[in-house]
Amino acid sequence: MSKTIKDPDQHKRRMQAIKSHVDKRIAKAQEDKGTFVLLTGNGKGKSSSALGMVARALGHGMKVGVVQFLKGEWNTGEIDFFKQQANVQWEIMPAGFTWETQNRDSDIVSSEQAWEKAATMLSDPSIDLVVLDELTYLLHYEYLLEDTVLGALMNRPESQHLVVTGRGASDALIELADTVSEIKEVKHAFKRGIKAQKGLEF
Repeated sequence: MSKTIKDPDQHKRRMQAIKSHVDKRIAKAQEDKGTFVLLTGNGKGKSSSALGMVARALGHGMKVGVVQFLKGEWNTGEIDFFKQQANVQWEIMPAGFTWETQNRDSDIVSSEQAWEKAATMLSDPSIDLVVLDELTYLLHYEYLLEDTVLGALMNRPESQHLVVTGRGASDALIELADTVSEIKEVKHAFKRGIKAQKGLEF
């Protein structure tokens, strides 16, 4: 769900900045440049798709940075596997912003701490691919300032690839991204009483 900016002048300035950025990227379409991929929608597979790109990048000897904003300390197979890889920097948001914390103030603090790590990755030209997993939730709940996040995304190194995942991506994120895929849920095993399965969900 997109947030509405009530001040029309602020909205215009933001959209002008995004349009200018997008127009410049379109004009350079014949060059090798960092690509921003946005994976959104309510279907299963957004994070899995992003991690597939992590595997692909590592196969090319590229350096990767991952920040997970929602997973918390939940132990998953991908964390165990990718943390063993020499070219991966993997960060997990403290306490893992979820419905379980039930404390907005602490969620904001955790969000800001995780964002600092993400911002560092986004300013590091030695990192070829940055994955910001479930970032959209923090923007939707206004735990982070969207303009601050958008600025960092736009000003990352020219050759750095970026993948952002999460439901309810804002209009601004969709406009800024080079590639947007919306994953739609048709059926989900959980709704049929099947619990999360090792190797598929974690």
